[in-house]
Amino acid sequence: MTDPIQDTRSTTEVMVLALDDPAADLLAVGGKGAALARLARAGLPVPPGFHITTAAYRAFLFPDTRLGDPAAFIRSAMPPSVATAVEQAYAALGGGAVAVRSSATAEDLADLSFAGQHDSFLGVVGTAAVLDAVRRCWASLWTDRAVAYRARHGVSEDGLALAVVVQRMVRATAAGVLFTANPLSGDPGESVVNAAWGLGEAVVGGRVTPDVYVVAGGGEVRREIADKVVMTVPTAAGAEDVPVPEPLRRAAALDTGQVLDLVDLGARVRELYGVDVDIEWARHAGGFALLQARPITTQAAEVWNDTLSGDYLWSSANLGEAIPSVMTPATWSLVRSMPAPALGPHPSKGNIGGRGYLNLSVPLAVGSALGLGRPARRAVGRLFGRIPGDVEVPPLPMGRWEVLRAAARAAIPFARQGRDFRRRLPELLARTPGRCAALRERIARTGSAGELLALWRSDVDTLLRVDCATLDAGGRTARAGERIAARLRRIAPEDADLLTTGLHNAEDGLASLGPLLGLARLRAGEIDRETYARQWGHRCADEYEVSVPRPLEDPAWIDRALAAPGDPLALLDRQDEARERAWERFAAAHPRRAPGVRRALDRAAEVGRGRERARSEMVRTFSVFRAFIVRAGELTGHGDDLFMLPIEDILIVLTGDDAPLKAIPARKAAYRLYRSLPPYPTLISGRFDPVAWAATARETVGEGVITGFPGMPGVISGIARVVSTLEAAEALQEGEVLVAPSTNVGWTPMFPRAAAIVTDVGAPLSHAAVVARELGIPAVVGCGDATSRLRTGDLVRVDGARGTVELTEQPGDGHDAPEDNN
Repeated sequence: MTDPIQDTRSTTEVMVLALDDPAADLLAVGGKGAALARLARAGLPVPPGFHITTAAYRAFLFPDTRLGDPAAFIRSAMPPSVATAVEQAYAALGGGAVAVRSSATAEDLADLSFAGQHDSFLGVVGTAAVLDAVRRCWASLWTDRAVAYRARHGVSEDGLALAVVVQRMVRATAAGVLFTANPLSGDPGESVVNAAWGLGEAVVGGRVTPDVYVVAGGGEVRREIADKVVMTVPTAAGAEDVPVPEPLRRAAALDTGQVLDLVDLGARVRELYGVDVDIEWARHAGGFALLQARPITTQAAEVWNDTLSGDYLWSSANLGEAIPSVMTPATWSLVRSMPAPALGPHPSKGNIGGRGYLNLSVPLAVGSALGLGRPARRAVGRLFGRIPGDVEVPPLPMGRWEVLRAAARAAIPFARQGRDFRRRLPELLARTPGRCAALRERIARTGSAGELLALWRSDVDTLLRVDCATLDAGGRTARAGERIAARLRRIAPEDADLLTTGLHNAEDGLASLGPLLGLARLRAGEIDRETYARQWGHRCADEYEVSVPRPLEDPAWIDRALAAPGDPLALLDRQDEARERAWERFAAAHPRRAPGVRRALDRAAEVGRGRERARSEMVRTFSVFRAFIVRAGELTGHGDDLFMLPIEDILIVLTGDDAPLKAIPARKAAYRLYRSLPPYPTLISGRFDPVAWAATARETVGEGVITGFPGMPGVISGIARVVSTLEAAEALQEGEVLVAPSTNVGWTPMFPRAAAIVTDVGAPLSHAAVVARELGIPAVVGCGDATSRLRTGDLVRVDGARGTVELTEQPGDGHDAPEDNN
C-alpha cells in the first residue's frame, strides 16, 4: 500500500492497515478482514483495499456511548484521527466506488460464521459516504439481531470489537460461490461452482437459482444451467436486484475454461488453508477476484424423499400449484399438519425432493375395495388431473377388509371437519382477516423468546390446528360443482363448460379473481390503497411458502401491480353475455329440466365461492405463521436459519434449547440441492430419485401433440411465451399464449394479457382452470411437460375443449419471434 496508510503507524494505535499487512490478524481486523489479508499475502487475486482496525472502533467509543443503541452510533461524530486515516487511505486507493464490509472479531470462525448478522454496503462513493458506511457497520454490532445471536451462542462481549474492510468495487459480470469439496455429498474429489449474472449478493442471499458446475479429475463432469431471473447490479445508491435480460437467463454464466480456471484458484486457496473452503468470487474483464474464503463446515445434505417409504402413485396436480417451489422445512411442517386421512400406515401426502405430492394410491385403494375401481380412477382424474391408461397404480399391501376398516376410521374425523367447515364458514370468513392482522401486530410487539412462545401456545397454535385446518377442509369442497358439471356434459355437452362458469358475481365475488378485480376498483377510485393492501396483501405466487415475503411487506408492490395492463371487466362482461346465450339455448331445449338445473348451478356457484374464500383465508393464516418465524429469528438471533426447522423445532429453540440447530447445515444443503433441480413430473409411480431423474431427463422439443386437461373451451393460435416464474411472466405480451409450470392466484394479473393459458400442473379445480373459465380464456392444464416441449416464439394451436396444444410453427419458420427465455 502507499505511504498515507503507513504514516498512521506514527500514532499510538494503528487506525488503518494495508490489506496484506502482516499485522492484519483476527484481533486487529476481524474474521473477514483476516481471511482477506491471508489471501492477499499469498498473492491471490483479491480486490485492492484497506482495513479500518478495531483500534479505530475503540477510538470511536466515547465514555457515554450506549452500546445497545445503534442509532446513536450513526449520529456520532468520527474522531479526527480516524477520519483522517480513512480519508488518506481512501484517496490512496484512488477513490471511486468501494465496498464497505463489517468484520467482527467473532466472525467467520471455524465453528461460528455470524453470516448476515453485521451490515455491509456496496457502491459507496466519496469520503463522507465511506465514513457514514463505517459508522453504520459499527452500529450493526449492536442491533437486536446481533446481540441475540451472540447471547444464544454464548459469545462474550468482553473485548468485542468490529473492524471494517474497504475494497474497490469489482465490476462483476458474473459472481457466485466455489466449494472445493462437494457440499452436498462431502466428496473432496469434486469441486462445485455456483454462478449467476452480476454481483454475488443475489446468489449468497438465495434470491436467484444459480448455475451449478461440477468438476472432478481436472475436467467438468456436469453442468446445470438455471433460469436466472434476477441479478444484483451496482447503482448510484449502492446495489439493487433487476431482471436478467432474456437472452442471458438460460445462458451459462461461465464457460468450461472459466470454470476450470476458477477451480484451479480454489485449489490454491485450499492448499493455503489446509482444509476445504467455500469461496465467494466475482468475474470481471480482467479475470477472477476472490471476495472471501472460509472453511467448509456444511454437512452432507438430508434426503427429502417420501417415495422411499413405499410404492405409491403420487401427484403434484393440486399441491404443486399451491406450492410451486421447493418447500423449506418450516413450510412443509405446516402443510403436513393439515389433517388428511391416511389409510392405516400409508400417508395421504408426501415430500418428494422438497415438493408436495398427494398419494393417489390411498383413494384409489378405497375405490377398488368398494368395487368401484374404474369410477374411482375417473373421479380422481377429474380432481387431480388425468391418469394415463398406461400408468399402473402400485397396490397397497393391505387386504380388502383391512382397507375398508382403515377407510372408515379415517372418514369419521374427515367428515366431521367438513361439517365443521359448513357450520363455521360464515364466522371464520368474517373473523379471520381481523384476527390475523391482530396476531401479526401482537407478534411484532413481543420482546422476548418466552413471550413469543407463550403467544404461540395461547393463540397461534389454535389458528393452525383448528381454524386453518377447518379452512383447509372447506378448500377441498368440490362435489356440488362436479355433480352438475357431469350432468350437463351428458345433456348439453356443447355448453356444459360455459354454463358452469359464473362463480363470480357482483354480490359475492370469487376470491381467486379478487386481487385482479381489486386493482380495477383501485384504478377507478372505488377503494383506496390501504383497503386493497388489507384485502389482498396476503396473496402471491408462492403464498404458502413462509420464507417468501408477502406483498404487503413491500411498499412498492401496489405500484407494480397497477402498472400491469389488461382489462378483466371486459373479459367478465364478454363471458357473462356468452353464458346468458348458452342458458337461453339450454332453457329452450330443456324447459322442464331448466329450473332444477338453475338451482343446481346456483348452489354449485355458492359452494365454489365458499371454497375459494376458504383457500384465501387459509393463505392469510400463513402470513401469520411467517410473521411468527421471522420474529422468532429476530429474538433468538438465528434469523432466516429458522426456516430450515419444522415448526415444532422452532418452538424448542424458543425455550432456549439449541439442539435442533445442529440439523440446519444438512437441511440447507438439501434445500440448495433440490432448488437446483427442475420441477419433477406431475405423476410419480414407485421409487423416484430427483437427482438421477434430473441428470437423465431429456427435452423433447416440438415432438407430437401435447395433451392435458380441458380448462376452458376455445381454439386459439398464437405465439407461446414459455416462463418458469411470475417474474419472467412480466414479459408476456398482449395476445400471447402463456405457458407455465403452474399458476395460482399470484399470477392472476397476467391472465387478461394472455390469449390462452397452458400449464404443466393442474386439474379441473386448479387456479388456472377456475379463473380461465371465469374470464373466458381458453386453457389446457395438467399437460405435464409443456414447458419443456415448447419454446418462447413457437406458434401453437391451443384447443381448450379437447385439451390439446399443437406446435404449428417454430422460430425461424417464417415469422418473427422473441428470443427463447426458458
